[in-house]
Amino acid sequence: MAQSLVRPRHEELVAAAVRLFRERGYHATSMQDLAEALGIQRGSLYHYIAAKEDLLWEIMDRAMTRLWTSVAPVARAPSSAVRRLQEAIAAHLAVAASLRDELTILHVELKSLSPARRREMVARRDRYEALFREILEDGIARGEFREVDVRATAFALLGACNWFTQWFRPDGPQGHAHFARWFSELFLRGLQRREA
Repeated sequence: MAQSLVRPRHEELVAAAVRLFRERGYHATSMQDLAEALGIQRGSLYHYIAAKEDLLWEIMDRAMTRLWTSVAPVARAPSSAVRRLQEAIAAHLAVAASLRDELTILHVELKSLSPARRREMVARRDRYEALFREILEDGIARGEFREVDVRATAFALLGACNWFTQWFRPDGPQGHAHFARWFSELFLRGLQRREA
């Protein structure tokens, strides 16, 4: 029984890594820091992970998977480009509100991955960003949106959505759904064709 009290569960280890990587940065967080956060000896960590980078990868993998599974279905739904953009923004911000630290780590610490893992994560990020470009391209083709630089517009939109993690407060007066409506209105006003 005593042994089970001192052996960290995997989720506790991941949660400690999220907190420490966000507070201190990946490189400034040592294996000793992680062990102390769990109340175990440093050597005991290696029973649960082979290397610190495995934790960083798992955090990023989970965050990117959650974004994809939340946004891809609405981005590819058989509806108008306007509606799909609104719902994709809302889905992204819902994930961002619940995984603020994890998404911050995903963006800030990408450079800390080994080259092979970094290439894989960049490819997954690019695939995710393409969902928004596809909506924009489809909206232009359908005449719902005016002609715009699709790549730059997608970067601007996702930049706003990604920065949301830095200033959104779950205990604030407005929830993520409020900001999703506001973001959608802001971008759609710039995208939609104006009547002559």
